[in-house]
Amino acid sequence: MKTASPKTMMKFAVCAIAMAAGFSVTPTSQAQTTLRLSTYVNETDIRYQGFQKFAELAEAKTQGRVKVQIFPSATLHGWSEGVDAVLGGVSDISWIPADKRLACYRVTSLYPALVNLDDQIELDSKFAQLIKPEAEKVGLVPLINSNYSYDQEWWFKGRVDDISKLDGKLVRSIGPLVSMMIESWGGKPVFIAPKEVYQSAERGVVDGINMGVATYSSWKLWDVMPYMVNGTLFYGNIIYMINKKKLDALSPEDQKALMAAGNESEVWLKPRYEEWVNEQVGNAVMKGGGSAVSLPLAQRQALVNQAQQTWNTTVDQDCGPELSKQVRSLFDSYTN
Repeated sequence: MKTASPKTMMKFAVCAIAMAAGFSVTPTSQAQTTLRLSTYVNETDIRYQGFQKFAELAEAKTQGRVKVQIFPSATLHGWSEGVDAVLGGVSDISWIPADKRLACYRVTSLYPALVNLDDQIELDSKFAQLIKPEAEKVGLVPLINSNYSYDQEWWFKGRVDDISKLDGKLVRSIGPLVSMMIESWGGKPVFIAPKEVYQSAERGVVDGINMGVATYSSWKLWDVMPYMVNGTLFYGNIIYMINKKKLDALSPEDQKALMAAGNESEVWLKPRYEEWVNEQVGNAVMKGGGSAVSLPLAQRQALVNQAQQTWNTTVDQDCGPELSKQVRSLFDSYTN
């Protein structure tokens, strides 16, 4: 009979002591991972609850092996730093802005279209899959779709009779498409991070604001620019992406669970998000002295058609002929 080596005997002794003391010996594959999720939304925003739901689902689906720590209000990094923050380890999951390293995502995550939001979850999933190869080349993987098609609107201090005639107004823009539209309407785009918009509007740095209703309401901007023009002119999806190396380090089972948690949190949030947006607009108009005017369908369609004629050249250039065709075809198939 072969005698165990002293080193082997020591391993057995350590395990025996640990078990006697009431400790469990956990395999490396079961080790707990904490993912840092960075978001620009604050804790009063309904979307913050969506991230909490995602964290809850991720932990449950991985039996506690993956935990998500949420950092709201852009506390980890600024608006434009999402890619660098995730790749550099400042955060593990973050919103991804219109970054030039993601050329097609940059010009299509906000796109002029009158999309039907009944099948929004399906549309978002298909869009993320089209963008996934480009993201993976950079070192990112799409994880959570944060669709804001429902509430990306315009605000001014006073009445605007024709949004397509801005007459030199300085209007806050969120990206290249919106800047192009503002310029085509005779305005001047100004980029301001979400948490800095209130002071800018209060001081008169801008005459108008383009922003989602949820973000606008969370930062209490109805107080400084109460006149809303409801156009619903865009498909908008700020995708939250995860560091690919961080994702790949998880077991295949936990990777699948994390992706499922992302999708289920989107489904959970959608009706709550739309109800909350409607409530914010209603409260502002009925109680807060705000006002909201909706553009007629024919005018909306004309504005979208005009924007597409110019913007599609950029989409073709930055996405390439094959991918640009696929993206536009996807949007067309979900158009009202």
